[in-house]
Amino acid sequence: MKVVHVKDIEQREACLARLCAEVYGQQAGLTPLVLFAGTRRVLFPQEAARLLALVNNQGAPQALALLVLDEVGEGMTVRLSCTLSGDIEARKRLIKELSLKAPLRVEVDAPDEEALYHASGVTRWFDGADNRRIGLSARHPARDAAELTDTLSFDEQAILRRFKHDPKSFEEDKKRFVEGLAGFPETL
Repeated sequence: MKVVHVKDIEQREACLARLCAEVYGQQAGLTPLVLFAGTRRVLFPQEAARLLALVNNQGAPQALALLVLDEVGEGMTVRLSCTLSGDIEARKRLIKELSLKAPLRVEVDAPDEEALYHASGVTRWFDGADNRRIGLSARHPARDAAELTDTLSFDEQAILRRFKHDPKSFEEDKKRFVEGLAGFPETL
């Protein structure tokens, strides 16, 4: 098993579509499409996001993670992560590998998610806003929650308005999302 930074645009879009679909499922409305569109249109062009995969010895993806930089470029927040094989250990292994190499930050609102990330190498935890917990890997430079800066993002409401007022844009993003799901690579 090894971690691969997915840089090829078509493979990256396919992996992003699959990641959004896996995390949000079929009943999530427009949320997966909004995240896909915003990441693809805003974060990737600004080089503010990275898509990483854990692949097996044959190169088949086992888990995916989307990392997004913070405002000062010192840390990376795990925005989304999932397992593709149904085995949660693949997701844990991906996060563990990333926590050893990157200044990771996670934000969770469920004890089971905190336990998963803690078991994956995210060992320092702080209370955050809205009853969320913030976890940092050993490589993250912040010593406490007050030193953390916001994670880069995009305006989800602006994307929804664009979809509403520009049907052509909506159809293009929807088509790319569906094509990404259909073209998910067997190997990376």
